[in-house]
Amino acid sequence: MNEIRFVSQEPILKGWSGDRKYCVTDEHGTRFLLRVSPPEQREAKQAEFSLMQQVAALGVPMCRPLQFGMCAEGVYSLQSWIEGQDAESVIPALPAAEQVRFGLEAGRILKRIHTIPAPAGQEDWASRFNRKIDRKLKLYADCPVKVENGEAFIACVGANRHLLNGRPQVFQHGDYHIGNMMVDTGGQLVVIDFNRHDFGDPWEEFNRIVWCAQASGPFASGLVDGYFDGAVPLAFWRLLALYIASNTLSSVPWAIPFGQAEVDTMLKQARDVLAWYDNMRTPVPTWYLGTGIPARPCRKAVDGFNSIEDNKDMEPGERQETPDGDLPEKQGAGPD
Repeated sequence: MNEIRFVSQEPILKGWSGDRKYCVTDEHGTRFLLRVSPPEQREAKQAEFSLMQQVAALGVPMCRPLQFGMCAEGVYSLQSWIEGQDAESVIPALPAAEQVRFGLEAGRILKRIHTIPAPAGQEDWASRFNRKIDRKLKLYADCPVKVENGEAFIACVGANRHLLNGRPQVFQHGDYHIGNMMVDTGGQLVVIDFNRHDFGDPWEEFNRIVWCAQASGPFASGLVDGYFDGAVPLAFWRLLALYIASNTLSSVPWAIPFGQAEVDTMLKQARDVLAWYDNMRTPVPTWYLGTGIPARPCRKAVDGFNSIEDNKDMEPGERQETPDGDLPEKQGAGPD
């Protein structure tokens, strides 16, 4: 690798990525993150590296992309090393106010990431995601293991699919949750693992917030408020419920190949989601502590809160504005 000589190399075994990951140290004692991928992934990994450079240029705290190239084992990317601890082990042990503070920061970081636009020529979001929903519904219908009250998730999806129309598309981290964050030695929240990046509805990026809420409700609440600066539109909550419901339906079919423990994790998560959303009768989950709660209540019925005026709280211009991979990167990623 260009002009860097490594004196030690320690494998990193955490995570679900197909990349081989190492902590490498140069002759000056500086540590780096080295990711090695199969040579046939060169084009995709080069695009990933380029996008990471764009994100880093925004000042996002992350593993900075330093070098990219070919090596004997395939294609590599060299990134800066983050000294710190996993956020999912640190943040839940903090006082609630500190958990919220980290969540607010995570939301602001995500808002910055979403300033990168999707390339021109993207397929219409509604067409793309409706196709994904249809696939997930079929996976669930064919799966021998069912989640508790699956009918409530199906009703929520059916009642809110129309909200996909006219959604904008931006760059997405692709797996944005507390399990893909660290707290460095200076107390700064750092985002890691961009290898599931995509382009799509910015609000869909919140579909992994279930993992945040299970670890820390205050953090999840802060994440939403940080992103919207406290002014959370009702349309966001409804779309988020749709995205979470569709993910939940496909979570067990996704988990079965990984064994019973993973299936049990997803079944528990489905029960948690039902509890947060009152069996999908309300769009605002109980873990949300902030001020962005809609003034108008939703009908308490299995229609999936279809009684609220369509697009009522969309942000200006969102009604008209328009401009797939299924393996998770880290524990908690779940189905895509």
